[in-house]
Amino acid sequence: MKWRLGLAVGRKIGSAVKRNRVKRVLREFFRLNQYDIPNGFDYVVIPKKHLHAKLINLKMVETELFSLLNSKLLIKLSTE
Repeated sequence: MKWRLGLAVGRKIGSAVKRNRVKRVLREFFRLNQYDIPNGFDYVVIPKKHLHAKLINLKMVETELFSLLNSKLLIKLSTE
């Protein structure tokens, strides 16, 4: 089963333009790394409310999400 993605970007992030920018960058991360992400999981990404939409970029998202995806829990579950 392929993985699925859910994005929950609330109004505390900012206006619709800012929220859409955050969602675009997050979707782009998952699109570029779709073959590296373990299958069989549903991923729900909820950005922190203090995130500045203008400062978010693909490099920042890669740094944060790769560390989460490579955590011991995820590796352990994907090898069972």
